[in-house]
Amino acid sequence: MAQVHATKTPPPPKPSPNDSSIQININDTTTTTTTTTDYSARSQWLRAAVLGANDGLVSVASLMIGVGAVNQTAMAMLVSGLAGLVAGACSMAIGEFVSVYAQYDIELAQMKRENDFEEKEKKLPSPAQAAGASALAFALGALLPLLAGGFIKPWGARLGTVCGVSSLGLAGFGAVGAVLGGSNVAKSATRVLVGGWVAMLVTYGVLRLFGLAFGSQVSL
Repeated sequence: MAQVHATKTPPPPKPSPNDSSIQININDTTTTTTTTTDYSARSQWLRAAVLGANDGLVSVASLMIGVGAVNQTAMAMLVSGLAGLVAGACSMAIGEFVSVYAQYDIELAQMKRENDFEEKEKKLPSPAQAAGASALAFALGALLPLLAGGFIKPWGARLGTVCGVSSLGLAGFGAVGAVLGGSNVAKSATRVLVGGWVAMLVTYGVLRLFGLAFGSQVSL
């Protein structure tokens, strides 16, 4: 009788990590989402805020410097600056309220004609908020020269302090507006600064010539 010898079949070799025939590499793909800032959406409130603060600073600083050209007392410059702050803030608030309310009426009438009132009613501008924001921005800008130079006794130091602080404020407002609006910082700051210097210089020159021509002195 023939004998049958059973032989064990060796197990298949374990796959080697380097065996390219059986190794499967899965590459994860990462999707990068790039978000862009819509600077145009900021244009309306940015314009109102920067314009209000810049107007307050330039108006009050020019007013104080102009009064200082014909009267060297600290009280005269302080009172003129305070009057400019209050009058300017009220003027900005009223002007912005009337302007935004006119825009509100136009957009509201257009929505009613298009039968789209309920969907877009919440997007309408608020005249009261615009007026309050403009008045606040003007007052904050006006406080810089008023507090910086209104209480300094020597005339030369007071005038120099108002000019110096106003220059720093103008450059700062220009830079902030450029950063928030996505424009060139140096150009924006320079433009606002030079415009403020021109306003202050013209006001001082006109009042100085007026004082020399008529010999006027404001006594407070």
